[in-house]
Amino acid sequence: MTADRVPSRVDADGRGGLTYRGSRYLLVRPETLVALQKAVEAALGERAPACLVAGGRAGGGAALQTLAGSPEETVARLLAMGGEIGWGAFALERLGPDELVVTVRNSPFARAYGVAVTPVCHLTRGVLERLAELALGASAVATETACAATGAPACRFVARLR
Repeated sequence: MTADRVPSRVDADGRGGLTYRGSRYLLVRPETLVALQKAVEAALGERAPACLVAGGRAGGGAALQTLAGSPEETVARLLAMGGEIGWGAFALERLGPDELVVTVRNSPFARAYGVAVTPVCHLTRGVLERLAELALGASAVATETACAATGAPACRFVARLR
């Protein structure tokens, strides 16, 4: 099966809602989210990324509630899910006792944002930060160490125990 022939797992519920594997989702263009991000950045300056990370953590936490299995299985499922719902092509680089490293190719956030001086994939960072906490079993902080919006070939996230 080719990538352009992947069967959809998103279902319309007939009442104006979309579900993916039983959980409600909202189909939003990346440009819409990036416009919101840029408005938050203009209003809050350096505090903006933390707000967007918080949004990613909330969404990631909700998604993780629907996934069962070992930490390794949960990481694999969430990374696969990210690709299936259009957040980019996720790849696990490393999962150790105190670190989770993930790369994302074709990030819709980096692409829609355009050229940037610093990493811009704060929503993804928040989701991966929450995933790292589940996988590592303790509070974690994630950093985007490379971003396609800054010219990197892929976005790269390193999450470590606090």
